[in-house]
Amino acid sequence: MSAKKKLKTSSMIASIAGEGQPVTAAPFGHALVEAAEKNPKIVGMTADLGKYTDLHIFAQAYPDRYYQMGMAEQLLMMAGAGMAREGFIPFVTTYSVFASRRAYDFICLAIAEEKLNVKIIGGLPGLTTGYGPSHQATEDVAIFRGMPNLTIIDPCDAIDIEQSVQAMADFDGPVYLRLLRGKVPRVLDRFDDYRFEIGKAKRLMNGKDALIISSGLMTTRAIEAADELKEKGIEAAVMHCATIKPLDTEAILAEVRSNTDRPVFVAENHSVVGGLGESIASLLMKEGVSVKFHQIGLPDEFLDAGALPTLHDRYGISTREVVKTVAKNVSVEEEIKPTI
Repeated sequence: MSAKKKLKTSSMIASIAGEGQPVTAAPFGHALVEAAEKNPKIVGMTADLGKYTDLHIFAQAYPDRYYQMGMAEQLLMMAGAGMAREGFIPFVTTYSVFASRRAYDFICLAIAEEKLNVKIIGGLPGLTTGYGPSHQATEDVAIFRGMPNLTIIDPCDAIDIEQSVQAMADFDGPVYLRLLRGKVPRVLDRFDDYRFEIGKAKRLMNGKDALIISSGLMTTRAIEAADELKEKGIEAAVMHCATIKPLDTEAILAEVRSNTDRPVFVAENHSVVGGLGESIASLLMKEGVSVKFHQIGLPDEFLDAGALPTLHDRYGISTREVVKTVAKNVSVEEEIKPTI
């Protein structure tokens, strides 16, 4: 038997931080505590997933404003609707798969149709767990995009989450947020003028050769990819679309139209069906904007179980794969130096 120690890798990795990357632990939980200090109407509710959606931080700070509903997502949504009707601001947490698949009708009729002030926080969005199709919410945005009155937020890092919590608390209406939990990377620190705003897309980096429009963790990957592409002589712009619905059509159209020679890449931690990519493609087509267009996202299939780094490479959403996709679809004219 080999004397070498066998390395083990967990498939239930919810943190997507790279080695040595600055992180903040449980940014959602701590931000909600701060918001609750200012607003006594905020309550926290969960379906037996307080620890796994970072709501346990809120529970420790405000045990009398924390409600554990058990493994009953439909009940959780109905209870949240009831709390909203009584004037509270419920932040209800579960996994994205359970909110979008299991509790859809209850969210639709009890919350969205009535425009109730319920904030739905979905953990493990897209491919942020290796547990397989039972836990991978690869189609949650597609499911929720068709629901009237529902705002959809896909933050990219701890800073985005911290700022979005207060923005949601101040916003009157139902919201669905795709939560990155645990040790969440901090990548927006380098952009001094960045500020999260509901319904706004923000250009983070300039570039003449390609435009990457992204949301969620893929904005982190887009920034990293842009840095690597620059070393290859490719200047890629990055636009972060933290709000998927309503889409910031004005900002997106202005950015694309500013240089239609650049190919546009939409990168998302979601199926290529029904998400941000198709939303932007539809916008460009309706507005008559002609550009080379590419989607970087998860395939239209049930994904494998396994370790996240392996799966991210396999399905094309790792930084390395984003660099490859952009590089092979961008033509950069070499500078011709005069001969003497």
